[in-house]
Amino acid sequence: MSNTVVDISNLHLRRGARPILGGVSLQVARGELVAVMGPSGSGKTTVLRAAAGLEAFDAGRIVVDGVALDGGSSISSATLQRLRRKIGMVFQFHCLFEHLSAIDNVCLAPVHAHSVPAPEAARRGRELLRAFGVEHRAEALPRELSGGEAQRVAIARALAVDPPVLLMDEPTASLDPERRGELGELLQGLLRQGRTLVVATHDEEFARAWATRMVRLNEGRLT
Repeated sequence: MSNTVVDISNLHLRRGARPILGGVSLQVARGELVAVMGPSGSGKTTVLRAAAGLEAFDAGRIVVDGVALDGGSSISSATLQRLRRKIGMVFQFHCLFEHLSAIDNVCLAPVHAHSVPAPEAARRGRELLRAFGVEHRAEALPRELSGGEAQRVAIARALAVDPPVLLMDEPTASLDPERRGELGELLQGLLRQGRTLVVATHDEEFARAWATRMVRLNEGRLT
């Protein structure tokens, strides 16, 4: 049985006449933290968004823990729902809902997208916030959180339905060196749980310290 959890094959994506991805292939095994490196505009975030079902692509195939997406075709609602159980995404600017508390942000998808009873979602949400050291901020609004706290809440939200794969876009962008080290330790804990992480980053030092493997995108191709 293959240990590959994320399998991206010959991914092509254009925006208008502009090619963004020109044949990207990447296989990520269970328990790996793969850092996707590259300059701005190289397509790092686009690869993550395509894998998460947030951006259509023109050709190629993406398989995430048995859920397949094919280029040039729309994603059915049933496939998208299955994919949401397989993959969580942490955006560069966290994208927490500003009118909801930290715990309500974490509970949103389990309750409204996956019909988890609210008390069970809240129990799981508080467990995640506790694991990431921010349970004491459960009732805080996003504007009341520090950058590091907001990021931990965003990770908890991404893990609220217990997906095997976590995607992160520029996770160290707003963190000082001490917080970067704390994030690295937190991610290592997720790997020990058997999760698979793909991180798009400019941060070479962070990637070298914490990633199990680094790949580089340049002009829409892996090099």
